[in-house]
Amino acid sequence: MTTLGILHPGSMGAAVAAQARHSGAEVLWCPVGRSASSKARAERYGLTPVRTLSEMIERADIILSLCPPAVAEDMARHVAACSYARIYVDGNAVSPATMANISAIVQQAGATAVDGSVIGSPPSDSKSPRLYLSGPADALPPVSRLFEGSAVQARALSGGIGQASALKLSYSSYQKASRALAAVAYALAADHGVEGELLDIAEGRTTSYLAETAYFPKTAARSWRWGPEMKEAAHALREAGLPPDLAEAAATVMERWAGLKDASPDLTLVLDELHRGPQGEPI
Repeated sequence: MTTLGILHPGSMGAAVAAQARHSGAEVLWCPVGRSASSKARAERYGLTPVRTLSEMIERADIILSLCPPAVAEDMARHVAACSYARIYVDGNAVSPATMANISAIVQQAGATAVDGSVIGSPPSDSKSPRLYLSGPADALPPVSRLFEGSAVQARALSGGIGQASALKLSYSSYQKASRALAAVAYALAADHGVEGELLDIAEGRTTSYLAETAYFPKTAARSWRWGPEMKEAAHALREAGLPPDLAEAAATVMERWAGLKDASPDLTLVLDELHRGPQGEPI
């Protein structure tokens, strides 16, 4: 039986890791320093608690890191410091250059790094995200087999470290920046009392984020994670010689929503926060 360790079971990490149980894997997590909500999620998904990170390192055949991108390198350092020497999958939304750094960190301890990216919503009875994998060819099949028969579709990419990360940020730089831009456009229209007309225009098209005002609060509540991801996207664009300005601007917009972390704000509050600076002061 394969043993998977998950760092750390947030809403995406817990749901994805739990899908490995369909293949018979045991899924470990470490409750030390984690919130009550993380503990509740882990219990709901049937994850097995361990006393320390060192115990997870000792027992896990594969470790999956799914955390905010800003701390992805730190997570790799913590694992490397415990001399982990098996398969380390970084599934975070980081740039190819950041992924290369993570790979170097865990390889120094003897581990094999796999570049991963999750595209889609957390897996459920109705949702089936894709887990893209790239890196050493012999390390990808064991990771893919973890999710056989589950709601997670594991897909291997040709090429090495950086391919999965590049795919993730190529997609999210549009998908998430456009959500933020739609909210800003709606806020401008609302300030001038023409939001109804704006929606009428948007709804006349086949698809438009502008017509999905109910999603603005969800975007705001997730911006504490999406903002750093946009900075990584800007990094990736800059590395490729492409203009990073839109991704950087989206990150700046999302910083204004930082105080709404994992909240359930109404649309009025979301729009009000767009009129405030990074420290919450009115502009």
